[in-house]
Amino acid sequence: MTEPTTPASAPAAQPAPTEKWNVLSIVAFVLAIVQLNVVAIILGFIGLSQVKKTGERGRGLAIAAIIIGFASIAFWIIIYITVFAAMAANPDLITTN
Repeated sequence: MTEPTTPASAPAAQPAPTEKWNVLSIVAFVLAIVQLNVVAIILGFIGLSQVKKTGERGRGLAIAAIIIGFASIAFWIIIYITVFAAMAANPDLITTN
């Protein structure tokens, strides 16, 4: 009888090196979600710059933080303008008795 041939001991599979995440991109994204928009936009741009230089992960989070920050600021400006225009158009709504 012949024994099945086994291949020479295969090297153990090395775990793939994990890529680092850019911390500023993560922080910027979280701050954009909790509506600290100006800080999120600034950190988003800084994180995006760092990602380009270092090759870390987090480019999408930085871009999302920037977009969410600007969109949220625009949204709140529109809300304020609408509310103040409605109050100016209807002074009876703001009467004090």
